[in-house]
Amino acid sequence: MTTDTLRIALAQLNPIVGDVSGNLKKALKARAEAAKAGADLIVYSELFLSGYPPEDLVLRRAFQDACLEALDELVAVTADGGPGLLIGLPYRDNGKLYNSVALADGGELIGLRHKADLPNYAVFDEKRVFDAGPLPGPIGFRGVRLGVPICEDIWTDEVTECLAETGAELLIVPNGSPYERVKPDVRMQVALERVVETGLPMIYLNQIGGQDELVFDGGSFGFEQDRRLAFQMSQFEEAVALTVWERSDAGWTCREGPMARLSDQMTADWRACVLGLRDYVTKNRFPGVVLGLSGGIDSAICAAIAVDALGPERVHCVMMPYRYTSSESLKDAKECAEALGVRYDIVPIAEAVEGFDRMLEELFAGHPSDVTEENIQSRVRGTLLMAISNKFGSMVVTTGNKSEMSVGYATLYGDMNGGFNPIKDLYKTEVYRLSRWRNDNRPDGLLGPEGVVIPENIIDKAPTAELREGQKDQDSLPPYEILDGILQGLVEREESAAELIEKGYEADTVKRVQKLLYVAEYKRRQAAPGVKISPKNFGRDRRYPIVNGWRDAV
Repeated sequence: MTTDTLRIALAQLNPIVGDVSGNLKKALKARAEAAKAGADLIVYSELFLSGYPPEDLVLRRAFQDACLEALDELVAVTADGGPGLLIGLPYRDNGKLYNSVALADGGELIGLRHKADLPNYAVFDEKRVFDAGPLPGPIGFRGVRLGVPICEDIWTDEVTECLAETGAELLIVPNGSPYERVKPDVRMQVALERVVETGLPMIYLNQIGGQDELVFDGGSFGFEQDRRLAFQMSQFEEAVALTVWERSDAGWTCREGPMARLSDQMTADWRACVLGLRDYVTKNRFPGVVLGLSGGIDSAICAAIAVDALGPERVHCVMMPYRYTSSESLKDAKECAEALGVRYDIVPIAEAVEGFDRMLEELFAGHPSDVTEENIQSRVRGTLLMAISNKFGSMVVTTGNKSEMSVGYATLYGDMNGGFNPIKDLYKTEVYRLSRWRNDNRPDGLLGPEGVVIPENIIDKAPTAELREGQKDQDSLPPYEILDGILQGLVEREESAAELIEKGYEADTVKRVQKLLYVAEYKRRQAAPGVKISPKNFGRDRRYPIVNGWRDAV
């Protein structure tokens, strides 16, 4: 049977890693929706049945078997005469394990293709768990020859060139492409290069959802063979969208499909933080979150993200004042909690801090007070938040930004206590910019209120940890505009100290920041996971040794 019209449904969905039965149900529900829309074929994202990325979980034979059993069920369902389906899963064959896609139609498995180009850089380490497949040829589906490269297969030209040479008419690319700044533009440029080289139209389907540090933003799209944008789906939203393709002597053309507008950069960053936190909390079945609300910018933005993600009823904020907590901070924290509509409690910590001081008095005799006593305050607060978490089940949100995490301006077992950090990959200057932006904007789909949610005084005042009298962050650190510029060079761009000095940064400051960056690695290894926003986050992207004697020569 041949056709000159192909109605392809795109399932831009949010699977859960390891939840094979849940992902199967989600796939079946989407297929039923596609059938009602008259689709001939429904396409799912990369490794949909297992969830992506499954990491070493995929090495468990029982897990592989569960994925194969789910595929059998999906293949059988297609005997009803409805849409065929193209779905990703880990596939075991002759002692090898592949990152694969399966094409089913009419109750039969009519095609399998294995990912040929396995990424092994940045957040990806697929060579660790998968075998590379051979260069693929097209798969016949109802008289149409479909080329199905998988994600990384289109980042070089070898796989798509092979598909074009062996007769593919339309490229369909299932993806698990995580969000980072400018990534949507990069994806489109790569896809466009393959379209130009092959002369074939392309459908690029991406998943959405948070998985540990990674956030997948969707934003699926297609290109005509003449390079025009065929369709565009929204970011950060689940959807099953129908596209209609027609064949003429010139090839396949998209006649119908969604044309959404992509988010601007600030909106995308905010929505990534929201989605990452929401899915981490929800997929791990926490009833809500609890965090310390200090009256400072970092805890305020984390509270706002939490409310946008979960709603105010699932967010509990706690102010834990001590003698150095200013009346201004008490006022700002209260106003922030009221603006967000969350539960807000005040738990003074003087009794606990002074109890530690008395216990250590004899041992510390003859030694002046220093950062040790400051850290006791932080650790008391961390202990209280963990106690609340243990009692009520809510997950503790940690609130340290990337600037602080870079240079170790954080206390182990204190303000670093917690399960997840939505701003872990945002520098302090970016925290300020996003806070101002959120006061003026509320994208659709968020659960927080409109208007000012972070009091202006929190944004305007000088940042301080308030662990000693009159303390300001810049007593210990360079101004954040300077610090963040140096850190972006050292972390994101891997620039040398000499290169940064040539750009105008003061030599002693660069050397000091580099030293702080390296010696804080042990803290970062013990930090909670957090949303990846930048091209190089702390965690999956940047893996430096803790024992490290290297320093740039200047």
